[in-house]
Amino acid sequence: FPATVSVCKQLLPVYDKPLVYYPLSVLMTAGIKEILIICTPRDLDAFQSLFGDGSHLGIRISYEKQYSPDGLADAFLIGEKFIDNSPSCLILGDNIFYGNELSEILKTACNKIEGATILGYQVNNPKSYGVIEFDENMEMKKITEKPESPASNIAVTGLYFYDETVCSRVKNLKPSKRNELEITDLNNSYLIDKDLKLINLKRGCAWLDTGTHENLLEASQFIQTIEKRQGIKIACLEEISFNNKWIEIDALKNVAKKYKNSSYGNYLEKFIKNYV
Repeated sequence: FPATVSVCKQLLPVYDKPLVYYPLSVLMTAGIKEILIICTPRDLDAFQSLFGDGSHLGIRISYEKQYSPDGLADAFLIGEKFIDNSPSCLILGDNIFYGNELSEILKTACNKIEGATILGYQVNNPKSYGVIEFDENMEMKKITEKPESPASNIAVTGLYFYDETVCSRVKNLKPSKRNELEITDLNNSYLIDKDLKLINLKRGCAWLDTGTHENLLEASQFIQTIEKRQGIKIACLEEISFNNKWIEIDALKNVAKKYKNSSYGNYLEKFIKNYV
């Protein structure tokens, strides 16, 4: 990655507007400031009205349209100009990450200069994900997308870190049977070259994939429990920006005032009082 994490690039395919706050919070926690949101033409105006150019958060947000569902790896072709031969990170718009060690894990992945890094997570239903197969030495052997007979219960999460070769690698991929450029094929290309690193998320971290109605409900209940119990917001972007020293206290006060009749505004007011 570049010498400082703050200049890393990020592509963000988005499927549900409210969920975008969670993956954005992950990127900002990692110190990433240049972000490209990829969405359907129908949703573009909504996202631009939500975030604008990101300057109010101390970041830079760009936008691109994806006109057809051509696979996750297609994001690198759409965002090739944005990436500009730099290392990049891809996070899915419906994925939520949480945990005390998350910041440290993200910075470790960002600091890897060459190759690619993926995050693994133990799941109960590996058939629904890309699954990692290990050899007798517990080294990664292969990643299989939604296998009928999973070789392990370690799934690949929706957060990926790649070096500057990623766009050229995607151009060499062949579409799958469902006529998509598969992220699993991209990851396997790095694995074949022995350039793929795995970081397993431990019990202290949670990964929530909200791709189904059931999973979305589970994620909602998890977030509600954490926030109610601890009194913190999992994805308060202004709080993260302030802690990163990207915005000043006055910017927080303006947002708190803007949302003064909501729980979000009340949360920021409490945060400001505790800081002052």
